Amino acid sequence: MNEEAFSKIRTILQTYWGYEDFRGIQREIIESIMSGNDTLGLMPTGGGKSITFQVPALAQHGVCLVVTPLIALMKDQVEQLRQHGVQAAAINSSMNHEEILTTLENAVYGGVKLLYVSPERLGSELFQKKLSHIHVNFITVDEAHCISQWGYDFRPSYLEINKLRKLKPNAPVLALTATATPEVIEDIQRQLTLQETTPTASNRKPFNVFRMSYERKNLAYIVRQTPDKEQQLIHILKQTSGCAIVYVRSRRKTKEIAELLEKNGISALNYNAGLDGTVRNERQEQWKNDEKRVMVATNAFGMGIDKPDVRLVIHMDCPDSLEAYFQEAGRAGRDGRKSYAVMLYNGYDQAKLMKRVSDNYPDKDYIRKVYEHLAYFFQIAMGTGYNTTHEFDIDLFCRTFKHFPVQVDAALKILSRSGYLDYDENNDNNARIHFLLTRNQLDRLDSLSENQKKVITTLLRNYGGLFSDYEYINEMLIARQTGLSQQQVYMILKNLSQQRILHFIPHRKIPSITYLERREEMDRLIIPANVYEDRKADFQKRVKSVIEYATNDRVCRSRQLLRYFGETRSKDCKQCDVCLSYSGETIGKEEFAKARESILSLLSDHAPHHITEINEIMLSTDALDAALGELVAEEEITLTDGFLTSGTDKKQK
Repeated sequence: MNEEAFSKIRTILQTYWGYEDFRGIQREIIESIMSGNDTLGLMPTGGGKSITFQVPALAQHGVCLVVTPLIALMKDQVEQLRQHGVQAAAINSSMNHEEILTTLENAVYGGVKLLYVSPERLGSELFQKKLSHIHVNFITVDEAHCISQWGYDFRPSYLEINKLRKLKPNAPVLALTATATPEVIEDIQRQLTLQETTPTASNRKPFNVFRMSYERKNLAYIVRQTPDKEQQLIHILKQTSGCAIVYVRSRRKTKEIAELLEKNGISALNYNAGLDGTVRNERQEQWKNDEKRVMVATNAFGMGIDKPDVRLVIHMDCPDSLEAYFQEAGRAGRDGRKSYAVMLYNGYDQAKLMKRVSDNYPDKDYIRKVYEHLAYFFQIAMGTGYNTTHEFDIDLFCRTFKHFPVQVDAALKILSRSGYLDYDENNDNNARIHFLLTRNQLDRLDSLSENQKKVITTLLRNYGGLFSDYEYINEMLIARQTGLSQQQVYMILKNLSQQRILHFIPHRKIPSITYLERREEMDRLIIPANVYEDRKADFQKRVKSVIEYATNDRVCRSRQLLRYFGETRSKDCKQCDVCLSYSGETIGKEEFAKARESILSLLSDHAPHHITEINEIMLSTDALDAALGELVAEEEITLTDGFLTSGTDKKQK
């Protein structure tokens, strides 16, 4: 990119965002995508990913298509862009057919510069038809690790992105992610067909990969071994200040811990996917506006939440992978100020983590049994059921056939990957209403408030048949036309329902199951190795990485995380619990060098040695611990299950 072109994009950055210049690898990514190259950007949380596609979108003719699974992020970014004067729009599940059609038409005729869509929308016939008439300058795939079969958050809907490449073969792809191991990076490139080609084979330019170090110098990683996590949590929060997130595994626990904190004088809210959408939005705003200090949540919270001043992220329960931990912990300190990521760990956590392996990958016979019971539940005869869709009440199913929801959910996902079913956990059902009074009775009501009259008038203007049956409605549309907030509309409809003027069924998510094949005999079900055995082994490896991270008190926490993501050249952070427990600087250089030489000498016979053998070396424990930590971090030696081996042996193999 020449200086004139670069000056143009920097002017856009300054005009719309107020930043003087780009930071990190933003410029390199922007130059690559504007040159027509497929591009993969690896940037940690808070690294400024959105700038890398928003700026070039404004600098070029046409529409930038942004694929993201985060509805909250879509809404926030579209709102922020519009406030800056940028033509942005989103297509999501809360919109009706007319709104989607209008948005796509605007994109066709140049009224949109950035169009955000969820991956589920990509398979829509309407979307694909309209897309063929939209001039797309490039395609952005956010949270790109979701397309990898080996990514910690794989989503089958992301595979629809390949259809975009066929529909728009000349539009380069910008893939962005904050968490990807080297294996996942390779798979992202493969799945998105970001493959280098020779000029004779294709006109497509080679892909470029840009990596920003995952190191967070302002973030101190701490693992606190404790038999009483609740008391430790209270202690940490009372000893620190600032906004905090506390992650737990279950919905029930979010409420219990939030109540515990409130009883101990720490203001807190709870958040999970089981709460009504309006309640979640209300609590999210309270927390973002610092009306409450602590958000106690499941992993349903945090994606797309741009709050830069989170000082503390605490995990009471270990996540399934270091990718998930790194992303969730990375929500602390996005403003660059000193912050903490704390994992609470005790002797029970290892057993709990290993149990998740069997929960996520139950026996194949059990999976077959769930398939059989599903047919009984939906009353599907052998050889029938193809292409039929059914609402799935998992709680009723489990009560009927005496199953546990966690294992049933896992079995259905495996059956989906095997091609027998399509299991949609987030099948959206919009709100529905039905007037219980006749139109004449409604007209004679004198007790209605002005806002209630507004809502009723807007309902009658937009929807027919409300007096004869239930009709789906869009609360966001009603809010926009009445000038009320979505929360106000929800409360008014709820109040009208209590007054028996109408019956209001709020928006909710009901899982659905679609049979992709006719019902098969359960003994004939084939569950492929790449769906079961390979994935189970990969999941086990991830879980063991979390256990190793939590129990390894010899290597700097930051170094452990960076090495997991493929960064082998790093230094001790000097601020995690491991670094603070010992310091090579307090040991004489001569003693430290001698300890290092003695350990390497012990391993020079190329045989494994148990770690306890180091204690027989007649040097101080501090010197030996410091030298051992550095050697492991530098991969000069490896430590596995208590045994040390020379790193050179591993490299030679």
